[in-house]
Amino acid sequence: MKFGTLPLEEAKGGIAVHSIRKEKLVLKKGTKIGDAEIAALRAAGIDEITVAQVEPGNIGEDEAAQALAEVAKGDNVRVDEAFTGRANLFASAAGVLIVDKPRIDRLNGIDEAITFATLPAFSPVVEGKMIATAKIIPFSVSGCSHKAALQAASEAPLVRVAPYRIKKVGVISTRLPGLAEKVIEKTLRVTRERLAPAGAEIVAEKRVAHDTRELAPSIHEMLNAGAELVLVFGASAIADRRDVIPAAIEQSGGRIEHFGMPVDPGNLMLIGEVAGTPVLGAPGCARSPKENGFDWVLSRLLTGLAVRREEIASMGVGGLLMEIVTRPQPREESTAETKKNIAAIVLAAGKSSRMEGRNKLLEDFRGKPLVRCAVENALGSKASPVIVVAGKDVEAVKAALEGLDVRFVHNPDFAEGLSSSLKVGIRAVPETSAGAIICLGDMPNVSSALIDRLMGNFAPERGAMIVAPSRSGQRGNPVLWARRFFPELLKLEGDMGARKLAGFYDEGLREVAVEDDGAFTDIDTPQALDAARKAAG
Repeated sequence: MKFGTLPLEEAKGGIAVHSIRKEKLVLKKGTKIGDAEIAALRAAGIDEITVAQVEPGNIGEDEAAQALAEVAKGDNVRVDEAFTGRANLFASAAGVLIVDKPRIDRLNGIDEAITFATLPAFSPVVEGKMIATAKIIPFSVSGCSHKAALQAASEAPLVRVAPYRIKKVGVISTRLPGLAEKVIEKTLRVTRERLAPAGAEIVAEKRVAHDTRELAPSIHEMLNAGAELVLVFGASAIADRRDVIPAAIEQSGGRIEHFGMPVDPGNLMLIGEVAGTPVLGAPGCARSPKENGFDWVLSRLLTGLAVRREEIASMGVGGLLMEIVTRPQPREESTAETKKNIAAIVLAAGKSSRMEGRNKLLEDFRGKPLVRCAVENALGSKASPVIVVAGKDVEAVKAALEGLDVRFVHNPDFAEGLSSSLKVGIRAVPETSAGAIICLGDMPNVSSALIDRLMGNFAPERGAMIVAPSRSGQRGNPVLWARRFFPELLKLEGDMGARKLAGFYDEGLREVAVEDDGAFTDIDTPQALDAARKAAG
């Protein structure tokens, strides 16, 4: 290909390299120069133009790109008509993108004028999604280079889409004391959302004790129900090949393909099979809708592709995913987090719907309004500032807290549920705070000392991003949250509180053992109030 600036009479048949705009003249890049173009250029006072001239033996950009894309495509891939030297390839079915990286690398090394780019290998794609592009960089390419590129691409398809084939999924959730049913319900919802793009659904679901003897027969129940893939969500993370979930797979007559993976989050995933059906022991992060190693394996299995040990081992490069709870991005680290300055949010906006028309927060407890007890305990801790979210009877609540050094914020939407008050409180936390400890106004026995213990265990640099009191496997209140979780807290809806969300971030949760009842006793009814008064003497 010749390239250069020529007088107009010599530029005929060439291709305009740059767009030209002068007065009424608009000549677009890529226009073939003919008599009409030359006349228009002369009329505009232009005597020369930079053009590319295709020499004998060269192939034009669109023709070259189109031919390369057509040869490179495999199953479930279509090619659009080339333009400006680019031919785009699209998925014609939903599935997982399969690429031949070694041959694509070889193709891209033939001539700098010829390029072929794709989405990452094994990317989940929907029908109509662009998955690759063949681009000829100059206006033409030598016939020899193009022939070599076509030969490299024609040995086998460079890109294809493996369509989703698995449609029936069985889900088993194991239970331990302290694992709330709401956690299991949310896990099922998140899983259904993950399966939806593949057109798959949960056809059988069971909840059993976290015990090999109960889990093993449940796997066979899933298979008998027609499940083509079985997902097991353990109440406790898999710690070893001899742990409950892998032991149950082997007791079911199955085998373990691989335990663990070099993708984080997702390290503690187990891949096995029973009677030829894949069984996944899900890592804790699979309860979250955020992308993690579970997604990488699940999408492949849903296409019917086998995921072998060597394929898992190859996932390490690029396997450290961003926004990992226990390893935040450097930009997220802040001076506030280093200093551990923690705000306290006291939620005092509820409807008291079970108190027979009375506002429980204003009821007398140990000679003062109930809410004042909770707020004074927060003020007695090292948390600062103390933010009180008021809603119902806002002026009466303010009066009950008269003289206390707190920041009031009002939640006019308190009737929409606990989450609405939590959001108001989170938005009021100062930027200098590393996090917030969420306290409830109807828990007067949460002591200042307990709040300080929770704060003392807050260590984001060591992975303790959420801190909660615990007794006999049951989590209580209050719960301390690092600032980086605030966006997640702001997404909660209805009466779902922050403590429930903690179950989805096991990798960043530290539980602090407590013995007294204060962290587990809230007051919702007149009977509960009478019992608390008697216990307090």
